[in-house]
Amino acid sequence: MMVKEISAGELAQWLADASAAQPVLLDVREEWEVNLCRIPGSLHIPMNLIPLRMSELPDDKPIVTVCHHGVRSFQVGLYLANAGFEPVISLRGGVEAWACDVDPTMAHY
Repeated sequence: MMVKEISAGELAQWLADASAAQPVLLDVREEWEVNLCRIPGSLHIPMNLIPLRMSELPDDKPIVTVCHHGVRSFQVGLYLANAGFEPVISLRGGVEAWACDVDPTMAHY
């Protein structure tokens, strides 16, 4: 199975395009991280709970996985792809890249 990656800028353009099928933004960070900052509209399911809560994910929409720097989100992306979800895309650089490239008001940690 393959997981593609998307840059923060590319994701921002996708989300801004009302004519495009919108993805589910799956934030796999821990609760304390999400409390510091998050991409608006994202669904929060911590990485360790993904196997228990996969039924909450739609199987008819693209899923973009998000974490702090992109490592956990890529791993979750592989897990979801192997479970049959597609397409699954990981945000390269995570919320840190989003804060640097898209939303400079977002908290860094």
